[in-house]
Order: sequence, then structure tokens, then C-alpha cells
Amino acid sequence: MKKHDYILQTRGIHKSYRMGATEVKVLKGVNLAVEEGEFVAIVGSSGSGKSTLLHILGGLDKPGRGAVSFEGRDLSRFSAGELNRFRNKAVGFVFQFYHLLDELSVLENVFLPTMVSKSVIGWLGYRRQARRRARELLVQLGLSDRANHKPYQLSGGERQRVAIGRALMNAPRLLLADEPTGNLDSATGNGILDSLEELNKAGQTVVMVTHDERIAQRARRTITLADGKIT
Repeated sequence: MKKHDYILQTRGIHKSYRMGATEVKVLKGVNLAVEEGEFVAIVGSSGSGKSTLLHILGGLDKPGRGAVSFEGRDLSRFSAGELNRFRNKAVGFVFQFYHLLDELSVLENVFLPTMVSKSVIGWLGYRRQARRRARELLVQLGLSDRANHKPYQLSGGERQRVAIGRALMNAPRLLLADEPTGNLDSATGNGILDSLEELNKAGQTVVMVTHDERIAQRARRTITLADGKIT
């Protein structure tokens, strides 16, 4: 398989942080490749470097050494504008703690990525279409009756589904989920995993990190990260 046939690929990813006089090596030469349409789980204990790796995959952080390629293009060669567009349109992020804005309604939280990607004039011309897309996502995620609620009025599982809707708003090629069930009880977490599975069956590429082997088994392929390396 040619390199550009992978939607996502890393080569020799290293990442270190300084804590006072000490250099902490978090990632130590990570190589991985994800095909379009896969549902991959990266599993590892706390401190194994999996969240750091996910942030690097999504362009939220840069590796100290090594390269990340998206559809054959090295992220390090992206201009600042290209990197912003990549993070806004090509990738959707789902985090453990939702990161929803309580002052906005559920519907507004979902269409926020589209709004911030437009100029004021551009948004005025597109907002009706964006609202329609956001409402369709809420229906898909079983939240149509929550559109006008505020996030603090929702359960944890509902908030995470809103976060998934927001991540999907710009129809990203890649969905990155960082411990998406880590803040939920097992029954609610299983509902979130059901949603990710359904999205994957419809063609969405998903990369999820988790510390829980049982959650990782819901993915189609599991990669284990230990001591900063894939084992």
C-alpha cells in the first residue's frame, strides 16, 4: 500500500517536555498508519503518552522529532492558515470533559465550528444552512428535543453526544476521541461507543484513545502504547 493511501500516518514521533531541570520523554519513536474508514483504538495506561499522541495527530501539538502525514501531506509543511483549516474542517475532536460553552444553546454549540470558520458576512449568508445541518446532527444523535437547552441542563451522556455533534459539524474526514467515555458511567459510556460504531459503519474514520481494554475492544483494531512506544 502506498503512503498516500493512508488517511493518517506517523513516522518516528518523539515528544519530550521539560519539568524544571528534568526532560520527560513522553513519546519515543511512534509509527502508526490508519486507513480511511477504520475505527482504531489506542490503549495505554495513564501517562503512556496516548493523549499527547492524539493531540499531535490532530495538529494541536507538534512533535519534537518525526512526521505526521494526513492524506499524504506532512503537517509540518502546512502554513498557519492551512493548519487552522485542517483543525477546523478535516478533523473533529471529542474530549473527555466535553468543553461545551454553557452560555450557548445545544444547537449553537453544535454549529459553532462552522460559525468560527466564516467571516461575519460569510456567516450571515450561511447560517440558515448551518442551523439545518446542526439540527440534522441532533436528530441523528437522539437530541432533537434538547436543541434549545443549555449544556448544564443535560446529563453527561447527552453533553458528550452534543460534543460529538459539534465534532461532526464540518463533516471531518477524521474523528479523534480522547477518553470519550472517561467521565461517564458504564451504561452511558456504552451509548457513546454505540454512536461511534454507527458513525464508523457509515464510513467515518475514528481514532480513539482510552486506558480501558474493554472499551478498546469496541474498535475494529487496537494499538497498545506503553512507555511512549507502540508495542
